[in-house]
Amino acid sequence: MITVRKSSERGEADHGWLKSRHSFSFADYHDPRHMGFGNLRVINEDRITPGSGFGTHGHRDMEIVSYVLSGELAHRDSIGTGAPGSATGVIRPGDVQRMSAGRGVQHSEFNHAPDQTTHFLQIWIEPNERGIAPSYEQKRFDDASKRGVLRLVASPDGRDGSVTLHADASISAALVDGAEAIERDLDAKRKTYVHVVRGSVDVNGLRLDAGDAVALTGESRLAVANGHQAEVLVFDLA
Repeated sequence: MITVRKSSERGEADHGWLKSRHSFSFADYHDPRHMGFGNLRVINEDRITPGSGFGTHGHRDMEIVSYVLSGELAHRDSIGTGAPGSATGVIRPGDVQRMSAGRGVQHSEFNHAPDQTTHFLQIWIEPNERGIAPSYEQKRFDDASKRGVLRLVASPDGRDGSVTLHADASISAALVDGAEAIERDLDAKRKTYVHVVRGSVDVNGLRLDAGDAVALTGESRLAVANGHQAEVLVFDLA
């Protein structure tokens, strides 16, 4: 079964400094038909105005992945990430950031640029174990590594240089344009979610634009083709 989630159908929030689109129920947006998919709980497409951001706040028992599309995002947390002298904490396009909230973490996210909006995806995945020690990881995946292929960027075992998720889930990213095409065999017992980050592309014969997504259940094949400056994230889920 393939279910299309159009960009225009997502929840929407405008806080002035933050404009957000919610693929699944989040904060003041609640839709019982869209509470998550498998163990994927949140995909928020956020735009943060220059000189603003999320003040210090807490999370627990959630795997949180940030994927920047433009601008940059400065992250600081209670386990030392982003502290003065730290080598990590600022993420830019091509970076994948994973924070395991575990038994509890405080953090902030800020756009320090004076004239550039930060555009990024915030992704929450339910962990396979609660109460673990909070932790942080970020890695860079350049465009060449994602061109015309599904590049693994997050996985339960950190294989192929991906960040490590404490969850039964994997995330792959791809850039697809022109004649480039990708096919992947799927385990029909698992769930697959494809989110179009930008551009337009065919997924299993369905034309999708930026912000659109498809949820696949019981499917054995994924085909991505006919992209026009497209970038996609593919989630393999419990």
